[in-house]
Amino acid sequence: MADPNRPARTTSAAEESFFDILAETLQSLDRGVRGQFLSRFFKAFATIEVSETDGAILWDRILARHRDLSGRDGGPVSLKAAMVDVLQDLDLLQVPVVVEYRELRKLQLNAGTDPLTGMYNRRLFEEHFDKEMSRARRSGGQFALVIADLHRFKEVNDRCGHPAGDDALRQVAAAARDTLRSSDFAFRIGGDEFAVLLPDCGRERCAALGRRLRTRFDALVRGLRLEVPLTLDYGIAVFPADGEQREDLVRVADRRLYEMKKPALEGAPLVPVTVASAADKRKWERIPLAGTTAHVVWNEPDPTTAPVVDLSYGGVAFMVQDAGAFPAECSAVLHVPTQVPVKVVLHRTYAQPAGESGTRVGCAFVPTGS
Repeated sequence: MADPNRPARTTSAAEESFFDILAETLQSLDRGVRGQFLSRFFKAFATIEVSETDGAILWDRILARHRDLSGRDGGPVSLKAAMVDVLQDLDLLQVPVVVEYRELRKLQLNAGTDPLTGMYNRRLFEEHFDKEMSRARRSGGQFALVIADLHRFKEVNDRCGHPAGDDALRQVAAAARDTLRSSDFAFRIGGDEFAVLLPDCGRERCAALGRRLRTRFDALVRGLRLEVPLTLDYGIAVFPADGEQREDLVRVADRRLYEMKKPALEGAPLVPVTVASAADKRKWERIPLAGTTAHVVWNEPDPTTAPVVDLSYGGVAFMVQDAGAFPAECSAVLHVPTQVPVKVVLHRTYAQPAGESGTRVGCAFVPTGS
């Protein structure tokens, strides 16, 4: 004889489908996100306030009750029935509210994404990082990390307003969508701080991705017409070559990010020269050219070529493998996209190691006739 105090063992096909989707959704979530999702779900489902930890415990209890009820005589019961049964036992069920699928999906997204940019959040970054590290250790493979932030972002907020700053942050997400592979993961981990995880990716491919990401962001942010020149700076680290723990890899990537932030012309005199038309109204702005075809050539007739990293009104920075490959001063030809090649005299002002990428050389333009 049926127990009148137990919930009915039948439910509509639509309800069964809904709770099947719920179970599948929870299986697809990482452990940390699952608790946050369940806390929000129980509030939406039955106006119950539970912590993330208690939400996960409550869900495990519901699954156990479902197995128990389904194993009894009389046939299987629905997951919803088991859920109501547990909530009634705990005197938690007051005003049940069943949410629709689109709301369920919204709860899932909110638990793991940044609301402003739509990128994954810091919690998912840490979980995906640990998962990718475990996978690489098991397979003997590698993966790469990119840490990035926006150079002069605070000035954008101060001078242009926070809505403009929010627009700039959204452009980082847009640039990531345009440049990353489907297997890559992009995260917003702080105010203007971002991270990218690249499975099965080595140093060269990671560096190329960083350049593409920076170039794409530069193209997108120009459309905002900000008063402050804004660039996406980044640093990279590769597992296991640069470290075998998350903290070590983040530290290496942060250090390389800091190296990129150093001015291209530390201590160099800014001498006006008509090299790049982009310098007309922003004479002291650095124009990022990494990832483009910009390059400099010297040592004619036996030429040496180096890719240009960035350009300013007063000088240029480029990458070389051998720090001694560029003399203290020499004539060169500067090639910039959309511009006619320009003959210049370059005076070396610094040579800065840049890890596996080589050495960053900064030069000031020497006025002709001096």
